[in-house]
Amino acid sequence: MSDALQKALSQVRDEIDSIDADLLALLNRRARCAQHVGEIKSQHGDAGFVYRAEREAQILRRLQELNPGPLPNDNVTWLFRQVMSLCLSLEQPLSVAFLGPLGTFSESAAVRHFGHAARLLPQMSIDDVFREVEAGHANFAVVPIENSTEGAIGRTLDLLLTTPLKICGEVVLRIHQHLLSTAPSLTGIKRVYSHAQSLAQCHEWLNRALPDAQRIPVGSNAQAAQQAAADPEAAAIAGDAAAERYGLPKLAVSIEDEPNNTTRFVVLGRHDAGPSGRDKTSLVMSAPNRTGALGYLLAPFTDAGVSMTRLESRPARHTLWEYVFFVDIEGHRDDPAVRVALDELARRAAYLKTLGSYPVAVF
Repeated sequence: MSDALQKALSQVRDEIDSIDADLLALLNRRARCAQHVGEIKSQHGDAGFVYRAEREAQILRRLQELNPGPLPNDNVTWLFRQVMSLCLSLEQPLSVAFLGPLGTFSESAAVRHFGHAARLLPQMSIDDVFREVEAGHANFAVVPIENSTEGAIGRTLDLLLTTPLKICGEVVLRIHQHLLSTAPSLTGIKRVYSHAQSLAQCHEWLNRALPDAQRIPVGSNAQAAQQAAADPEAAAIAGDAAAERYGLPKLAVSIEDEPNNTTRFVVLGRHDAGPSGRDKTSLVMSAPNRTGALGYLLAPFTDAGVSMTRLESRPARHTLWEYVFFVDIEGHRDDPAVRVALDELARRAAYLKTLGSYPVAVF
């Protein structure tokens, strides 16, 4: 290495060292501010509200607006989520229940929303995830609610009808499915394990690449990875988290049939989120069984100028051939136009439950 090159590199490295020292000081200064916030809340009887979804969304959006590059916004968002997660853990570590075991897409969604400092509590079923928060054993739950190719997650919708929990956030996760196996090649694979939805999402690829392999649905992709790790003639369809956690090589990557395969998760807690400036409200309602009833129910949104982003029907469990409708609208329940629409809807609907208002996912 020439003296000129060594001198130039040394100057840049000295600058990096100086910047790192400044960053460390600023991060600790931010952490002390977070501790001070906790002290103020405790003094005013608000200690239980450690995590504020609306405040976090506002911070991340502001940082994206301020970001001059070269770091892309998704990297900036990831970095500051980790910073906020660590600062929150100084006040009170957040516990988050999700559909386990470790290595599922639900775990990835939980980490994406709450950061690596959160205490993760994997559960055996979506029912158990709800119960863990309802019983006060966890602060929040993260559950899948819909997939872009396979549609709604029926069990989540059913449980939302009866739970006292509120939707206080959402996570939109791009789903990349990989074929994981210790087998040396595709020709040695006789069985493919995965969650039923993942098998469906990779149906055409499996028909082409592994037409004779038995397809075995299991409770989660992480469970599939565990079984494939113990069976040299088996493979699992799962994501990066499962591949890393269970030490499985990727025989094929991104095998999902739809290139934009995405799953939306909702975050559930015991309290509503406040307005963040860009919000969504989810609700469920039922209509009287007569002609034009659904149009009659939806009219208040049109009249108030409120945009509806999702409408999903689901059979009512208590009455044969009757349905409930899950609806997402733009805006927070405290926004004037949304409040007007919901008040009128309450007068028209046979049944109405507001599931929560929460910030739109920040990518």
